[in-house]
Amino acid sequence: MTPPPKRGGRGRPTPQRGNPRAGRGELSRGRSGEQRGRSRPNGVDELGGDQVEGRRSVLELLEANRRPVTKVFMAADLDSSEQLDRIEVLCQQRKINVDVVSRSRLEREAGTESHQGVVAKTKPLSSVPLDDLFAPEGRTQPFLLVCDGVTDPHNMGSLLRSAECAGVTGVVLPRHRSARVTPTVTKVATGAIEYLTFSMVPGIPTALDQLVKAGIEVVGLAGEAKQSLYELPLRDVPLAIVVGSEEKGLAQLSRKRCSRLASIPHLGSIESLNASVAGGVALFEAARQRAIR
Repeated sequence: MTPPPKRGGRGRPTPQRGNPRAGRGELSRGRSGEQRGRSRPNGVDELGGDQVEGRRSVLELLEANRRPVTKVFMAADLDSSEQLDRIEVLCQQRKINVDVVSRSRLEREAGTESHQGVVAKTKPLSSVPLDDLFAPEGRTQPFLLVCDGVTDPHNMGSLLRSAECAGVTGVVLPRHRSARVTPTVTKVATGAIEYLTFSMVPGIPTALDQLVKAGIEVVGLAGEAKQSLYELPLRDVPLAIVVGSEEKGLAQLSRKRCSRLASIPHLGSIESLNASVAGGVALFEAARQRAIR
């Protein structure tokens, strides 16, 4: 175990001397972190999530302790804070190396511009078979989020954050035409990915067929749907909320396989809500109903 870095005059660790290249090569080059999670040359698809950026996201990664962390990189010019102190303590307890690097170095290597001076390397997220989501742990009814072509990493991160806060038990992502869990997603999700269970499927329409056959109510969000989301009984049913792409919404094949379509009433002039906002509204409406006893 390497000794904890010495603190500088501003309360943060000073760079480790004698090794100016500390950490070089461990992080992605030239903001290529956003490419993580794409298919490997051998055809194996990954969810991503192996590079986590941002103080809250890294802290939740360490607190959850569900994935091994190989290294944490920290900028040398950071002022002291409770989050940073806690990150250091957890790294010391688990014998995780903390490499202190210059701000410019971290900015060159990080996958986002909002890393807050902290980046962690960890094991990629794992996908479980879809039918594992039919009977979540704790014997609760399934409460799933299905993303049908959500490609913007900010929307994906926001959706995952809302899903975790609303009590979602599983997230379904397509193998193609979908954002992976990139550094931007990990930053926006602020640690939510550490507590969610993911299933990556070959195609969403086939997955929806499986959900319906398993007795799960599949509700697709569609702005033109006549039925209001707020009129649906979502309290005592196994449930999946389907959110479509940012540009076109739900794909036609996905629409046909939903148990029902629902819209979110709004009073303004804009045609529709942002995908992540619509998903958040739907997830918390379902959570509200399911919390009623």
